[in-house]
Amino acid sequence: MLQALHIQNFAIIQELSLDFNQGMTVLTGETGAGKSIIIDAVGLLAGGRGSAEFVRYGTKKCLLEGQFLLNDNQDVINLLDKHAIDSEDQVILIQREIHATGRNVCRINGSIVTIAVLREIGNAIIDIHGQNEHQELMDPESHIDLLDQYGDPSLETFKQQYHLLYKEYRTVKKEQNNWQYNERELAQRLDILKFQVEEIGDAQLEDDEDITLKEEEQKLSNHQSIVEALSNSYNALQGDEESSGIDLVGQAMDSMASVESMDDKFRQIYDTISAAFFQIQEASSDIYNEMDNLEYDEARLNEIEERLNLIQQLKRKYGTSIAEIKTFHQNALSELEKIENREGQMDHLNKRVKELEIELSQVAKQLSNARRKTAGKLEKAIHEQLKELFMDKVVFEVQFMRKTDSFNISHANETGMDKIEFYVSTNPGEPLKPLVKVASGGELSRMMLAMKTVFSKEQGITSIIFDEVDTGVSGRVAQAIADKIYSVAFHSQVLCITHLPQVAAMADQHLYISKVIVEDRTSTHVEQLADEAKVSEVARMLAGSEITKLTLDTAKELLSLASKKKKA
Repeated sequence: MLQALHIQNFAIIQELSLDFNQGMTVLTGETGAGKSIIIDAVGLLAGGRGSAEFVRYGTKKCLLEGQFLLNDNQDVINLLDKHAIDSEDQVILIQREIHATGRNVCRINGSIVTIAVLREIGNAIIDIHGQNEHQELMDPESHIDLLDQYGDPSLETFKQQYHLLYKEYRTVKKEQNNWQYNERELAQRLDILKFQVEEIGDAQLEDDEDITLKEEEQKLSNHQSIVEALSNSYNALQGDEESSGIDLVGQAMDSMASVESMDDKFRQIYDTISAAFFQIQEASSDIYNEMDNLEYDEARLNEIEERLNLIQQLKRKYGTSIAEIKTFHQNALSELEKIENREGQMDHLNKRVKELEIELSQVAKQLSNARRKTAGKLEKAIHEQLKELFMDKVVFEVQFMRKTDSFNISHANETGMDKIEFYVSTNPGEPLKPLVKVASGGELSRMMLAMKTVFSKEQGITSIIFDEVDTGVSGRVAQAIADKIYSVAFHSQVLCITHLPQVAAMADQHLYISKVIVEDRTSTHVEQLADEAKVSEVARMLAGSEITKLTLDTAKELLSLASKKKKA
């Protein structure tokens, strides 16, 4: 449910904070006061289309914030998990900024999200139903999902079975299509793969071979410099017996040995020189051994350079490293093997496709039969609701456009092989017509409300918003609509903009919207009405601008009757 709403610099609203209760909340007030603007703000939090025109004149951006309580709605929790959004405290904080430049920033529990993600999550917790915005019920494509929501567990079982089969079918069918090259394309691909496999295979590459070869190449290429460096180092250490480096260090060591027992500092110096003497001796021996083993092999250098050039050519074609080249080689071998065994592979795929088509048709028929049983129950439930709205002559029917014995694989999609649409006949003797083509506003409002009453129990929507759905009705129909909206509020929080006193009287929370002038600027003001104020507002809705004692008495009676109904 929507717990709190904060609006800043949105249309004519400078700043507004509202707290909402569970149950039924009505918003009333004069035309143009800003009732629909508040609903527009909630709609934007649900992922509605934003525009710079929403930003209050003279400001840089508008800010919308809505806090929603999940009430353990597992579908919404799964969506949040899917998008890695934290939901541990069962609260969702949705924030949206719309800048005057047109830029939008959306956040859910602090995580920045795209408009698409905001819409996906928003539609799962908020359903806005207005005079011209009917969402799922007015979208024939969604009728099959609505029907399924009303089904029992057996329908869901068939649906899951079908979904798994359809997923496998699409995978296998795609692979089958990928194999159906024309002969020229296949022959060209076969030649390319053979060449690639042979070229890489002939190279007989070894792991990290290029690294080892480059090290060896560097030594051979710099042979003369290495010889000179080793010779000079050896001569400096061992060359002249009187002035060689090692002899001079030995003399220093002998000199310090004569005094090292006199002072700890002298002993430390002696130890340091002694260690250096033996390290230099060892280094001198290593240099001699390197000089003895050092050979220049021009033929080997040429061989290394040719090998490195080959490896570089393969890298340009198949990968940036020997490991990547080997991976490419394995993949090419695998594809080559499949193409060479194409006939066997195609036979396997063709056989599996046919098997899946048969299985899909069988499960699709079982799913369709379960839907037809559910359709009968749904039709009965909606007829009951329509009777209570004084539309007992209206016929509602779930029409299946295909018979199960005509199902074929071309009809298969994510939902099955059925094509379903809701049809109605609003007057006796008239033919059934698609729901989306129902004519009058009053009839349409009642039709939608009847369906909302049925589906709200199944959908798990936390907040349902009715934006003037009572347009075009009055009298006993108005009271029936009020009762019906209140019944929806048993299963979901309801926010309702209304001009009907009967609807306002049924409210658990009544918000009065008005316009005020602040510093020569129009702004929206919201007041939560207490009991006496409710009487005055309902009286205004009954009589208009001139409120008499009789009008006030009628308003009190209407509120009293509503209170009794709610307690019943």
